Amino acid sequence: MTENELNATDEYTNQGGLIGLDGHDEELMGEVMGALRKMNPLKRARAVHKLTQPGQASKWSRGEMEKFFPELPEHIKEGLKKGDLRLADTIIYSIKPIAQTTIKMFETQDVQEIGLRNVSNAKLPKNQVLLVSGIILLAGIASGTTIPDIMTTPFTGIDSIPAVALGEFYLNGNKKQLIPETSNYVFKTTGYTMFQLGYYKLHNPRLIYDDVLIELVVELGTMQGIPANAQLFAGLHGTITTP
Repeated sequence: MTENELNATDEYTNQGGLIGLDGHDEELMGEVMGALRKMNPLKRARAVHKLTQPGQASKWSRGEMEKFFPELPEHIKEGLKKGDLRLADTIIYSIKPIAQTTIKMFETQDVQEIGLRNVSNAKLPKNQVLLVSGIILLAGIASGTTIPDIMTTPFTGIDSIPAVALGEFYLNGNKKQLIPETSNYVFKTTGYTMFQLGYYKLHNPRLIYDDVLIELVVELGTMQGIPANAQLFAGLHGTITTP
């Protein structure tokens, strides 16, 4: 632990969780004390205050991410400690046609393309870890079958297609189930004033690590009433690590 690393973690409320002070690692404590001794008195006092008396907790998705610092992979924690990585808001999204009762929103053959999806191969790039705080699901009817037609689909709430509204979804990541089979009813937010259209806030946010498959799958009980060229938009909203 160096003075530069302590300075790099200064923007986070939960510094202890990031650098490992939540445990009882005597070697780490020695490194921290060594870094503190090298600081001038003003910086040292500020750092000690930050470590021992965290300020006002971060809010929203960022605050949730900081609570997960102890669970981050070591290479991600090292990047955050050194200042090589930062936290940022994001929505990882994908558009897929409703062509069958099982719709895989992220697939290994996917290629990143603005207007269709912003990840390739159903994986986050290296050094990007996402804390999913909420999920967005919208439905729409494209004007045709071309890529531009799909990119300009007017999306709205899933209420517009009953077979979708009464379906289910699940989310897998890190080779485990993150959200079990859940009714799509949670995305029916038309008329709500507290959430954006089609947004489901997770009360139990989940981490998705870099370079592992993301499986967000929507299952329908029937194709009855599904219009031609119907499309689904799915977004994973939360906080991500980024250079």
